[in-house]
Amino acid sequence: MADEEPTSIWMRPERQERSGPGRRPGYSRAQVTRTAVQIADAEGVEAATMRRIACELGTGAMSLYRYVPRRDDLFDLMIDLAMGELELPGSPSGDWRGDLTLLARQIRAAGLRHPWLIALLTSRPTLGPSLLRAHEFALGAFDGIGLDIDDVTGFVGMLNDYVNSAVRREIGWLEEARRTGLDPERWKRDYIGPYVRQVVESGAFPLFSRSVLDSRTAHLTPDERFQHGLDRILDAIAALITSPRSG
Repeated sequence: MADEEPTSIWMRPERQERSGPGRRPGYSRAQVTRTAVQIADAEGVEAATMRRIACELGTGAMSLYRYVPRRDDLFDLMIDLAMGELELPGSPSGDWRGDLTLLARQIRAAGLRHPWLIALLTSRPTLGPSLLRAHEFALGAFDGIGLDIDDVTGFVGMLNDYVNSAVRREIGWLEEARRTGLDPERWKRDYIGPYVRQVVESGAFPLFSRSVLDSRTAHLTPDERFQHGLDRILDAIAALITSPRSG
């Protein structure tokens, strides 16, 4: 039966299994988590149940609760395993813009590898060691330039909000392409294109029409579109850093 203790998984040491002749081999949190991530990557996070994980490991579902007592614990462990894939240097370089660009691209890459990650990450408060490492790196990018901690956390929040929303939107497009069998360009041209042309020709929404007809970013690749938006966020942060405070 699952442990009902309300403390974070990170505060509960893992119970070690003894092994020996005649004893069934034990498992570990890491094995359970890796299996859950593999299932979620292939079939979606809802498929990563204890029953399904146990089936993949060749054991009974109840035996896994000694390693991961609650589903919330499993989500926290999955998030932290995915965030542990970020390839960050041991400390920021001193170029805050370069450091945040690196971090943002790494998070996007992890989010695209694990389509469930950003949805979980933004739906629950979690502070596993890998996530804390990434957050500390982001905060450290601003260290030594004279900002107070509220400004620093605010800027990191701006960056996180952009990255998370951009990746969720990109994943949504990819999922729609898989569902319909249409690649994004064909979806725009054949599915939504005729309606957009009708809206533009109606003249009812002139600013929307300008965004369609005059946009310089409409034909960017996903990588270019992400970088374009990221640059705008970093430009805004740079302006805020250098602007004088008002009363």
